[in-house]
Amino acid sequence: QIHESSPLDLASEEPERLPCLRRLLQLGADVNAADKNGKTALLHALASSDSGQIHNTDSIRLLLEGGADVRAATKDGDTVFTYVIYLLGEMAYSYTEEEAEDIERFCFRVTQLLLAHGANPSECPASESLTHFCLKSFKDYFPLLRFLLESGAAYNCSLHGPSCWSGFHIAFEHLCWHLSRFDDETYSSDLIQKGQTLLELMMASSQAIQLPSNFEVNTSSCRFHGEKVQTLFCSLKQLERSPQALKHLCRVFIRQRLQPWPVGDKIKALPLPDRLKWYLLIDHAAAGHEDL
Repeated sequence: QIHESSPLDLASEEPERLPCLRRLLQLGADVNAADKNGKTALLHALASSDSGQIHNTDSIRLLLEGGADVRAATKDGDTVFTYVIYLLGEMAYSYTEEEAEDIERFCFRVTQLLLAHGANPSECPASESLTHFCLKSFKDYFPLLRFLLESGAAYNCSLHGPSCWSGFHIAFEHLCWHLSRFDDETYSSDLIQKGQTLLELMMASSQAIQLPSNFEVNTSSCRFHGEKVQTLFCSLKQLERSPQALKHLCRVFIRQRLQPWPVGDKIKALPLPDRLKWYLLIDHAAAGHEDL
């Protein structure tokens, strides 16, 4: 008890201790036992994964397969996603592009494991929500955000709805803020492209659009694409107010039936016309549907 951690906690913290971790679980160690701070072995494994050398995906997988609770939280409120969010934030301070890619790859794999075992990335508080974090910087974390949405993650707070936090509000806020401060046309075009794709991904995840009450967007300060942002907003409001079009309902239905991720690969395998596949895919980075 010098470390105030159990043998299981210590075994979960480094990849080299995986055989020990496996043996402890085989001997009946309580996978959800918590230390005095409320930290379980799963949280120890996640917390020990840093931007250096320790990316113990196998330990995390073993704990989850052994019944580790993905809803575990410490007394300070740290959850399984606290550590993923921290690591993603570390990407900005990575010394090399390779290090940043390693962190991104690790976070993606861990998130896949957590969601496969029932973790909810869209819960409150917002500071512990991986979906909320990715939405706030969707240009930087777009692949992970797309994975979350295509795996069924809510684009609003899953506990309180859009009155708490809304993906649509965050997306437009992010667009307007960046388009009002950066005068690089290439950067702005890429941002608006990802923003449009994100909005469609959220719209295609539910039959009824859920927006915050009195939701408005001010595009007057945008240096680029102000009219485009306003058009996207008007289209969204129109979709909220009007009866849903049949093509929208069909897209929502088909994409939901093809979950979980990767939805795109499953769409490409469908016996449908290429134009319809392109509509279902929601990928504005593609010039058309030549890759289908």
